Amino acid sequence: MGTLSSARRIVVKIGSALLVDRDTGALRADWLKALAEDVARLKARGADVILVSSGSIALGRGVLKLAEGTLPLEQSQAAAAVGQIRLARAYEEALAPHDITTAQVLVTLEDTTSRRRYLNTRATLGTLVNLGTVPIVNENDTVATDEIRYGDNDRLAAQVAVTVGADMLVLLSDVDGLYTGNPNSDPDARHLAEVAEITPAIEDMAGDAGSGLSKGGMKTKVLAAKTATAAGCAMLIGQGASAHALRALEEGAKCTLFTPQTDPHIARKRWISAMKPRGAVFVDAGAVRALGQGKSLLPAGLSRIEGNFGRGDPVAIRDPEGHVLGHGLARYTAEEAGLIAGHRSAEIEELLGYPGRAVLIHRDDMALQTSAKTG
Repeated sequence: MGTLSSARRIVVKIGSALLVDRDTGALRADWLKALAEDVARLKARGADVILVSSGSIALGRGVLKLAEGTLPLEQSQAAAAVGQIRLARAYEEALAPHDITTAQVLVTLEDTTSRRRYLNTRATLGTLVNLGTVPIVNENDTVATDEIRYGDNDRLAAQVAVTVGADMLVLLSDVDGLYTGNPNSDPDARHLAEVAEITPAIEDMAGDAGSGLSKGGMKTKVLAAKTATAAGCAMLIGQGASAHALRALEEGAKCTLFTPQTDPHIARKRWISAMKPRGAVFVDAGAVRALGQGKSLLPAGLSRIEGNFGRGDPVAIRDPEGHVLGHGLARYTAEEAGLIAGHRSAEIEELLGYPGRAVLIHRDDMALQTSAKTG
């Protein structure tokens, strides 16, 4: 069973109500300062942390003095544009005293439904985390319309957790977890400390669109849990309104834990293996040995290509005799791969006319058969 104290890569979702005072529209600076201290504590023990944060529209509408209630799309986007600057600066100022560098990443639904853009997002977030930063992810409300929106940051946070291969997703909320009924109206409602499987009965507990409990966003949280746990990521729903909410959860505060169905790396490999290849790359003997040692596939190890695949498309990886070693997601198109095949990474820019990625298929985007791993 995963716990926050043992998690290695953690995605934390923060709602607008936690960050922004509902009455004044001002940032809850003391709360954010305490969150920054908790994040620094997690990083000090070696964990990677990614924050998925709401709040840009709530901050922006106060600055622009917009009316209460639902905003027209244009005003909502304008509020996001104004608020996003303030939100990014607030995180930067809160984390800087802990020598933590922040990065702003704005995404839309298309960034995960398009395989090419998904790979771009994954590569960027992975690089930022590996460089020690704390990415602050938010939906790009300035340009997103209903057709290309996630619609809620619970869903976005789950998708980010899957994208970065997190082993823990934390949804900080105004409730301390999932109950068998609405605790505000049902005196017999029981708190569930752990959910091992999201059954129809569990989904019913979250309520529907017209239920009081669903107004707190519990239904979207359970749907987020389905996405996260299926990809091997545990998920916690915990009370976030008080200061040092993450520390409290580490120390055993009341919450609901949704346990993962598999390891995140295994889930990703299965996903890649299940895709139908749109082409094939043939590698030389040296590359076969390197792949067996867990390394990425470099252009230098490529002997020829087959098919007409695009960047982000699945391809079969074949040895010199044509035997399938596994499958992977190509970081170049078939045409580009043909141009750089057999060449060193340092030569890519000269061959293509523009800078390229050092690897053809990254090891994280590769699912090899057992025989290939053992060489």
